[in-house]
Amino acid sequence: MTHMDFSHPYFGVFIMFVLTFGAFVATVWLARLVSRKMARLDTEKLKTTYYECGPEVTKQPNTISVQFYLMALLFILFDIEIIFMFPWAVDFKVLGWFGFVEMILFIVLLTIGFIYAWKKGALEWHSIK
Repeated sequence: MTHMDFSHPYFGVFIMFVLTFGAFVATVWLARLVSRKMARLDTEKLKTTYYECGPEVTKQPNTISVQFYLMALLFILFDIEIIFMFPWAVDFKVLGWFGFVEMILFIVLLTIGFIYAWKKGALEWHSIK
């Protein structure tokens, strides 16, 4: 039998990892069990019913343009990159010229990415006909 060293500095981290993994597995299992018990299987009738005074529901293909996902991805990408400028603006005086040059390089790379997306037509909305 081996000796377990409970005084090891990382023993607490190991215990937290094991407990977190167990909680994750239990949550996923419970979510699957509850969703299978509560899910309605006759939703097709619900999808084709009238909603208040709206038009009659017609079947449509469940296809969404890839352009929507591309536009959303570009929005998130550029939005996150712009958010990186706020901490820089707060510490502008502390960073000095080095921080200024780094931000100029960051803005140049951001602009190159924007121009690339623009030239590829990723910012144009194409209608589906």
